[in-house]
Amino acid sequence: MKKGDIVEGIIEAVDFPNKGILNVDGKKIIVKNAIPGQVVRGRVNKKKAGKIEAALLEVLQRSPVETCAAGCSLFPDCGGCLYRTMEYSSQLQMKEQQIRRLMEDALRKSGQEPASVHFEPVHASPSRCRYRNKMEYSFGDSEKGGPLTLGLHKRNSTYDILTASDCQIVAEDFNRILHAVLEFCRKMGWGYYHKISHEGYLRHLLLRRSEADGSVLVDLVTSSQYLSSSGEENSSFLERQVGDESGSREAETQDLKKFCEMLLELKLDGKITGILHTVNDSVADAVKNDRTDLLYGKDYLTESLLGLQFKITPFSFFQTNSRGAEILYSVVREYLEDAEGKTVFDLYSGTGTIAQILAPAAGKVIGVEIVEEAVEAAKENAARNGLNNCSFLAGDVLKVLDDISEKPDLIVLDPPRDGIHPKALPKILAYQVPEIIYISCKATSLARDLPAFEEQGYRMRRCTCVDLFPDSAHVETVCLLSKLHEAKHPVNVKLDMDELDLTSAEAKATYKEIGEWVQEKYGFHVTNLNIAQVKQKHGIIERENYNKPKSENSRQPGCPEEKVKAIEDALRHFQMI
Repeated sequence: MKKGDIVEGIIEAVDFPNKGILNVDGKKIIVKNAIPGQVVRGRVNKKKAGKIEAALLEVLQRSPVETCAAGCSLFPDCGGCLYRTMEYSSQLQMKEQQIRRLMEDALRKSGQEPASVHFEPVHASPSRCRYRNKMEYSFGDSEKGGPLTLGLHKRNSTYDILTASDCQIVAEDFNRILHAVLEFCRKMGWGYYHKISHEGYLRHLLLRRSEADGSVLVDLVTSSQYLSSSGEENSSFLERQVGDESGSREAETQDLKKFCEMLLELKLDGKITGILHTVNDSVADAVKNDRTDLLYGKDYLTESLLGLQFKITPFSFFQTNSRGAEILYSVVREYLEDAEGKTVFDLYSGTGTIAQILAPAAGKVIGVEIVEEAVEAAKENAARNGLNNCSFLAGDVLKVLDDISEKPDLIVLDPPRDGIHPKALPKILAYQVPEIIYISCKATSLARDLPAFEEQGYRMRRCTCVDLFPDSAHVETVCLLSKLHEAKHPVNVKLDMDELDLTSAEAKATYKEIGEWVQEKYGFHVTNLNIAQVKQKHGIIERENYNKPKSENSRQPGCPEEKVKAIEDALRHFQMI
């Protein structure tokens, strides 16, 4: 089989996130964006290191699980949704199986038996449709030289933008606003920003909506190139130009005023409470903020989650499915178990949602977030909710951890899609907290990070997924990672000290006494394995097979130097060395 070959067959399964599995002549071929059970035709476009990929050319026969009407004029060309024609129950079952297969494989590679993990059923989104509270639409065209479009990228296309005027996963107000903005921009003669020439005006339309009260925030994102904003020789546009920079600014101001008036006249289910204009001159095709001007109303929304109020600004991170987020955070709160009186680190904290939901059950919560705007919102949110045991720090987790004097008892991780920075992970693990909750919106990143946790003695105890993104390939994964420790329920065993043949050093203090002494003097926890390693280092005889690896190839986590010194101090205290 070589590149360019045409292959046909049935998609037997789909691996996370969207890798359809096709078997042809005993060879496994990955066909992305297919649905289990579909009969497809593809063209081999990648063959490397024994892996073969084929681009999907055509669906020859629908899958038995495709029993729904898409309800969207752009499906399947739009890159937003993948599973609109699948029953939602089938989507949930598929995602649950995907995550379980991925996690079980990662666990085996890291030396843990999957059977030791409690895999829980997937949690469904409360709504399949109209669930998204945020959209970033792009301006462009659907074909070179075609009319202005506003919407989402065509699947597998860098440049083609499809107008998403009847999207099923957003509120109808979003569709109404998108249509009105597109017609206004066409009427004004504004052209879009071209990625290759870096010329043009219109870039993105950012919409956010509060599920609590239906209020909407509108942010028009443009370049600063208003003078070149006409994509063509548009006479109506050119007549408005004064000819110099100051005149251009005045013309832009007047046009943006008309933009606001147009929006405020729309008949919507909710209400537009804020209109903003963001200038972005970055060459990257992403919504970035060089400057933002408030044109009307407020520059934030207020959302309600689990009885708490949260201020959401245009660029702060907030889960895109508000009601689904309540389920996700309820799972996190359940996994945390006992946090009373303890210090919790919420790393990658966004607007502080997790931190504040956990705060009533914890002694203190410290959130770290790189987006300064989100940190300020988090502080305001905490004050709004009457929580005085939360604090938030702005900066990269990699750097901020060096400046925090407090030591956590528990850690919650909710990193971006690419996972935890490889240099930040060792710093996080160095705290040696008993439990870590890892929330991942890209489970392959979590699977990649698991071996690092295993090397430091962590084991996955519980795992589930929460579907915040119906009809898409994405799903949130939550897992509870626990440090190796003694059984929680002690077993009473009567032992004859003579039978144990203890050395005088071993008889002086128990593991429990050593651990309690270290906790009292140094303020951190050491495991029995830590103590055994230090005792072995000093020649204190251990029992046969006690705290030894199960096999010669097994790896045991090393004891951090800080804990080695503390345990040695304890051994001296008990006159064992």
